[in-house]
Amino acid sequence: MTVPVPAAQKAGTAAPTADAAASEVDNPRSPLIAGFIGSMFMVFGSLGVGWLAPVSELRRLPLFIWMRTEGAGVALSIVLLAIGGMLLVRAWLRLGQRVRVWGLEARKATLQAVVAWGLPMMFTVPLFSRDVYAYIGQGRLMVEGMNPYKNGISALPNYFQLGADKMWTEAPVPYGQLFLWIEQFVVWVTNVQPEASIMLFRLVALVGIVLCIVYVPKLAELHGVNPHRALWLTAANPLFLTNFIASVHNDALMIGLALAGLYYCATRRVILGIVLVTLSISVKPITIVFLPFIGLLWAGKGASWPRKFLYWFLTAGISFGLLYALSLVNGFGFGWINGLSAPGSIWIWYAPVGLIGLVVASIFNVFGLDGWGMAKWVYDAGKVLMVGAVAWQIFRGDYDRLMRRLTLAFAAIVILAPMIQSWYVVWLIPLFAVTGIRNDWQVKAVYFIVSFFMVYAISDQLDVFPYLQSEDLGLALTLARNAAAIIALLFAVYLIFVDPKTKSLFRKRDEPGLRPII
Repeated sequence: MTVPVPAAQKAGTAAPTADAAASEVDNPRSPLIAGFIGSMFMVFGSLGVGWLAPVSELRRLPLFIWMRTEGAGVALSIVLLAIGGMLLVRAWLRLGQRVRVWGLEARKATLQAVVAWGLPMMFTVPLFSRDVYAYIGQGRLMVEGMNPYKNGISALPNYFQLGADKMWTEAPVPYGQLFLWIEQFVVWVTNVQPEASIMLFRLVALVGIVLCIVYVPKLAELHGVNPHRALWLTAANPLFLTNFIASVHNDALMIGLALAGLYYCATRRVILGIVLVTLSISVKPITIVFLPFIGLLWAGKGASWPRKFLYWFLTAGISFGLLYALSLVNGFGFGWINGLSAPGSIWIWYAPVGLIGLVVASIFNVFGLDGWGMAKWVYDAGKVLMVGAVAWQIFRGDYDRLMRRLTLAFAAIVILAPMIQSWYVVWLIPLFAVTGIRNDWQVKAVYFIVSFFMVYAISDQLDVFPYLQSEDLGLALTLARNAAAIIALLFAVYLIFVDPKTKSLFRKRDEPGLRPII
């Protein structure tokens, strides 16, 4: 798991001369400014179509009223959001193209991009998801002494004023103890004031982002991968920034803690690593899949099967012992296990398993049979394959590829689920980046995936005032989504097929924009 770093991969780790540093990156200012403009466009677009709680005082401000209730304001918001999001994609691609040598100057440019592009997003109305309002509702449950593992937020009086998706009105919470306490603290401090709560949750996400920025390069170096390129692929990535800052997902803290824990496990500080990964599990339990691989790492290269089982037992004992200790504080126990079914109970058409289920359901429905009952069998088959793929990576493979095996196991969990959200993809990008994304079809796949999910996110969740079209309350939202999708898709087509600067990145043959990794 810890591979010596080739000298060529370490380029830039020593202090370069002034001339050498200047030649590492071709004037990154242009993409930095373009990305900042794109981020600002998203800020202003969010005023009209971002998610606001019904009780938000911002709804009373004249600018918000115009941008959210007038057709011209909503149209402007959609255009700004779509163009801004795709400008970020182009800026990220162009920044990568400007790098001649992935050294310290490239790292500096990447960090500048994270700040310039991410800072405006700290002030957006939540975009692409309203999960943060569910966090507020769950925190309120905690403040009022209810068990969020047994009660949905509909147990609260006037719960609909909190702005959470109706999916969470009855669903139990799928988050661990640590994040429940964070939710409780935020709601207690802000007295359920939506905008103040959102800002605090963004600061929590910022902790996770900083952890990623610190530990992605460290993990990459351990695996012989250029740390500065891995940082660019991860932290400056538009999906990373939009999902963790604009959308305020708790996944930022989850993956940040997990990466930090993996680093300490890989550098023989295993107990500290297990504690950090366990804290990650207590944010969002999906990272529990990391534990078997940590046990293998702890057992060491060439370990016998009895030794492997011993260290699996020790790893699980420490982690679950800590989780149990956390559960004793408020007595909620391991109730999050029941909540894990909530996200997995839905499907989406672009997920492979979700698409197969849709096709099967459609075919059986044509013949008057229970199509969706058969689709459930497809989803269950996907879960069986998922378990098999994870087990294969745990029990088979080289010790030196442990991190890659973990990454593939985690990818199987995402790909074989009937629902894939864009923030699920962001879980995977840091892990693939630190174990190596080659500068061939692999990095092209990342470009396509980032472009696809940005286009989809831009058109998927828009908070559109329903009374813009009084004769059909659904027409306004449909028109808005279609308009956003068309604008973003046209921009993506431009990037891939027309733009003289970026189209080379998506071609099969090597182009000047696809420089060797140094």
